[in-house]
Amino acid sequence: MTKYLLEKFKELVPYTPGEQPQGGFIKLNTNESPFPPSERARERMKAAFDKLNLYNDPENAELTKVIARCYGLDKENVLVTNGSDEALAFLYIAYAEKGKPFAAPEISYGFYPVFSRLVGAEVKTFPLKEDFSVDEEAFIDCDDNVIFANPNAQTGTFMAVEHIERMLSKPRLVIVDEAYVDFGAQSVKPLVKSRDNLVVVGTLSKSRALAGGRIGFVIAAREIIDELKLIKYSFNPYNLGRAAEALAIGAFEDEKYFSECVSKVIEAREFTDKAVKELGMVTVKSQANFILMRAPGIDGGELKEKLMERGVLVRHFSTPGLSPFIRVTIGSMEQMKTFVKVLKNIISGA
Repeated sequence: MTKYLLEKFKELVPYTPGEQPQGGFIKLNTNESPFPPSERARERMKAAFDKLNLYNDPENAELTKVIARCYGLDKENVLVTNGSDEALAFLYIAYAEKGKPFAAPEISYGFYPVFSRLVGAEVKTFPLKEDFSVDEEAFIDCDDNVIFANPNAQTGTFMAVEHIERMLSKPRLVIVDEAYVDFGAQSVKPLVKSRDNLVVVGTLSKSRALAGGRIGFVIAAREIIDELKLIKYSFNPYNLGRAAEALAIGAFEDEKYFSECVSKVIEAREFTDKAVKELGMVTVKSQANFILMRAPGIDGGELKEKLMERGVLVRHFSTPGLSPFIRVTIGSMEQMKTFVKVLKNIISGA
């Protein structure tokens, strides 16, 4: 570390993404879609290719209108970002600092504490309940701005909309990260019409099969969107490229493909949950595109390594409370049947 780095960053621990190895692995470690983008998205991107010599629209006006129309909102309620991580960064820059933290679940998306430290805010968290669900009462009683993924990152548990409505009764921001909401949970996006302190963050990385496109968005009251634009245009006006915008528009236009892919993931998730329980695994009920699970008598890190040796990648977190578990992304039905077969061999000692 050089002498030039600012002192406040010397203890910063960055977020660690999931492994992206090359080779013939069954990849169930990064919550990606097992399906390719839709053909409509491909067609849109091809049409955009010949204009890549030109700067894209910094407002991403066409995609903004598409997102607004999809969720029954006005375009002034939408900000398009370079992945949902950029959306989260803008929110932390705009609204968090020393003495003004975002309260978050103790176990959730790993970027929340990283962003807190980056902007100099305290890391304030509340423990999960025994069933690994978010403690809604702790967040309802809290006076700070709050942020949480719903369904929750790492656990897949879902908080009912009525609890979030109770949170909104206080004069503070409530940021709901809905990266996984399409896999069977209820969205709070419609509440943006009547609540000026609700912020919803979305992504096309999961249910719309565009993890490599890096496309996210924020939905909120017009005043909040305007404030986030102040941050965006002070950082990088051209934050979402022309090709990515074209991909996103195509993905939203192909609702039939979107629905089919989501249904297949849900079907494979329910199959996997049932199958691994029959092997003696303990699972956390998930409404996301992954399942948190553990094998009695086998440490999560050890199980991850055994699976990797057999060509299956899963995610393991050394975080207290998560270390006995592995997090398994739901792939295609064929991939999940292979995962169950490999897991059965490990548990039986074969």
